[in-house]
Amino acid sequence: MDRLNFSSTEKIRVLMTGAGAPGGPGIIKALKQGPIDLFTGDCNPVASGRFLSEKFVELPKADSEDFIPFVLNFCLQNKVQVVFPLVTRELFKFAEQKNAFLQNNIKVIVSDYESLSIANDKGKLYTHLYQHSIPVPAFKIVSSFTAFEQAVIELGYPEKAICIKPTVSNGSRGVRILQEEIDEFDLLFNHKPNNLYSTFDRIKTVLKSKAFPELLVSEYLPGEEFTVDTIVQNGEPKLILPRVRTKMNGGISVQGTFINHSEIITYCADIIRSLNLSGPIGLQVKEDANKKFRLLEINPRIQGTSVAALGMGVNLPLLAVLQEFYPVDFDKLSIQWGRSFVRYYEELFY
Repeated sequence: MDRLNFSSTEKIRVLMTGAGAPGGPGIIKALKQGPIDLFTGDCNPVASGRFLSEKFVELPKADSEDFIPFVLNFCLQNKVQVVFPLVTRELFKFAEQKNAFLQNNIKVIVSDYESLSIANDKGKLYTHLYQHSIPVPAFKIVSSFTAFEQAVIELGYPEKAICIKPTVSNGSRGVRILQEEIDEFDLLFNHKPNNLYSTFDRIKTVLKSKAFPELLVSEYLPGEEFTVDTIVQNGEPKLILPRVRTKMNGGISVQGTFINHSEIITYCADIIRSLNLSGPIGLQVKEDANKKFRLLEINPRIQGTSVAALGMGVNLPLLAVLQEFYPVDFDKLSIQWGRSFVRYYEELFY
């Protein structure tokens, strides 16, 4: 179970779920560069990844009771050796049933359930890091409008901009930047409708209209933003690759540059070690008003844009799989720091 010696003709049989995820096509292409016999799966029968791989299986939805039994049975029937999930909503299912796979000699690239529960909940995450003396933005966790109103004032609004977001959410869902002095005319005519800016008075009406969700209210970080791709093994970071986010499209990085930034690397290593995470892990960090980097969130899975590291000589998806079977020497990687990338859409026809 610990390590397998694969010959040059023997391939690792991998099931990659989430073949229709935004990063799916790129990760499929990356995995195909190595000794991988790849199966892909998705609940969408026409997921983009279906047309980029020779072996596709339509999966039940992650919230279905049949999801884990179906995946496990498929792995047994096809002698799959490792499951590589791309979709956040599947992670908890796999973490909860990880032993069922391991008992059948099938690895799952996912952190343990407890670590996942903290990393995926921004309120628990900030609290955990604060308790471990790891710097985070000033924050409050609120579950009522009265507490929200008080938290906003305590964090300096309206003199200072404030950020609000659900404690559990994916992408930019529910995120708003509250800033009193915003130019409504400028937002209407010079920004796309998915901009994040609002005011307390505007958001108040929405929050009072339905049951109040648990929110993380924090200081707004005005500086430069980095995405950080990592590979972690049993709580120890083996590879940390920061990249500045030059351009975004719908919450996804489409342009950036990899930078060997020692402050970010050290900061992210401390965060990862405190959580005992495992596998490919993504982090978002941003500069505060004092030019110090602080954590925005963690994506406890491989990030779609991680394939951009191919341009600097690093195949993150492949390394994430190989480390499950081989003793990978990450120190011997020849990393071409300073490489920039742009991403673009590509069509598939069926």
